[in-house]
Amino acid sequence: MMIRINLLPHREMRRERRKKDFVALALLTVIVSGCAAVAVAMGINTQIDAQQARNDYITKENEKLDAQIKEIAQLREEIDGLRARQQAVENLQRDRTVPVHVMDELVKLTPDGIYFRQLKQEDRKIVLSGVAQSNERVSNLLSGLAKNTPWLERPELVEIKAAQLGKADAKDSRRVYEFALNALVKTLPVADPAKAGTPAKPVAAAPSAAPGPTASR
Repeated sequence: MMIRINLLPHREMRRERRKKDFVALALLTVIVSGCAAVAVAMGINTQIDAQQARNDYITKENEKLDAQIKEIAQLREEIDGLRARQQAVENLQRDRTVPVHVMDELVKLTPDGIYFRQLKQEDRKIVLSGVAQSNERVSNLLSGLAKNTPWLERPELVEIKAAQLGKADAKDSRRVYEFALNALVKTLPVADPAKAGTPAKPVAAAPSAAPGPTASR
């Protein structure tokens, strides 16, 4: 029987082969890892681009909404201005008749024996001055203004004093009472709150003045 002896450096060859296999495996691992990293990076970049596109779309839509909101705000301001002007015109048209109604009420409620020398209006305040034959007639006038008129309220006697009508030694000389009183024109509600766009609220009558003597009935 013949014995065979391998004199080749098999251990070194095995070691070299293992080194080559390790290097090949390392290179393969690096290549695979690089490909995976590239794929992941490309995926992330794709998602970033998609998200950026969505962000740009949202930004553009927000800009459109901001422009629309500004237009709506301007339209509302214009509408409010038109409503305010319309309401002002309606109030002026309505308040034109207030002095007429006030004069009519004074004619109806003034007792006999009272004569007005002056009547004027300052905003809602009516100022009356005149002469009366007696204190009772002035009292009746105040009572009538407080209870019986839909146009005036809160009458207030400012002063009353005795005076002589004519010369003291004349036969036709008479004792009278000079008085001054104030009253307020009642506030009137807005005619059409729906058109005005706001809840109904009292609006003062338009100011006017009517100085000069005014006689009672």
